Amino acid sequence: MAKTKMTTEELLSVFEEMTVLELKEFLDAFEEKFEVTAAAPVAVAAAPAAGGAGGDGAAAAEEKDSFDVVITDAGAQKIQVIKEVRSLTNLGLKEAKDLVDGAPAKVLEGADPETAQKAKEVLEGAGATVELQ
Repeated sequence: MAKTKMTTEELLSVFEEMTVLELKEFLDAFEEKFEVTAAAPVAVAAAPAAGGAGGDGAAAAEEKDSFDVVITDAGAQKIQVIKEVRSLTNLGLKEAKDLVDGAPAKVLEGADPETAQKAKEVLEGAGATVELQ
């Protein structure tokens, strides 16, 4: 029996249904399996949010079941916060540092309530002050 391959559109529809944390777990497994580093995983994570018509801020505000995770203050343990931002977003070191240094800054946009709450707990555990918007 021949295996059928998924088209790019079918793969994208699967990724659209995944949470940010599920995408991160997938990317980690992909990198490990194929011994590569994803060059721009944030673009993949941002694709479902960008798919809506209109401004992304307006779409997020209309849906009460999605939240933006915003660091309002990095706190005293900035290095630990940067590490957690990298693990949540898969950003590079410089990008994560710039995001943390630029607080208040959005770490995740349009995250489902469970993902947003987990991200908030992880970041607060690292010493950051976080808001869900």
